[in-house]
Parts: sequence; C-alpha cells; structure tokens
Amino acid sequence: MSFSDLSKEQQIMVSMRKTLSNIIREITPEPGTVYPLTEATVKDVRMCLALITAREQELAEDKGLAKERPHFSDEQPKVVPITQFQRS
Repeated sequence: MSFSDLSKEQQIMVSMRKTLSNIIREITPEPGTVYPLTEATVKDVRMCLALITAREQELAEDKGLAKERPHFSDEQPKVVPITQFQRS
C-alpha cells in the first residue's frame, strides 16, 4: 500500500511519526555529551509517539489490515515446537 492509498488521517499519522523520529535521530548527541532536551520533553515525545502508534493500529484494524511485523522478503517463518520449553 502506498502513501497516497492511505486516508488523510493515516497520512498525517505516518508523517508525524516520521518527523518526530527524524528530529530525535538528528538531535541525539554523541556518547558522553549532554542531551539537548529536558526529561519532560523526552517523556512528552514518547507519549506522542505512543499515541500515534496506537491510532495507526486502530486505523489499520478498522480497515481489516493484518498486524504484521517487518521481515525480509526471503525470510522463511520459523516454527519452534513448544516442547523445547517444557521442563524435564
């Protein structure tokens, strides 16, 4: 599904998530240097990202889209028998 196939609200959610993620990536300092944001701002950004993700999931569920995790196209599914986890 391409970006233009998404509803206006889905496009907004995707754009907001990507923008916030890019901002965080760009302002993250090198190890050992002071982080430029206050702890309260970091908490607020995390809350915004969580809300965006939750709304994206609701919109996907409303459209009947499967909830899938990213994977490589040539990756084979791995099935692990539950018996391996039973105690002897």
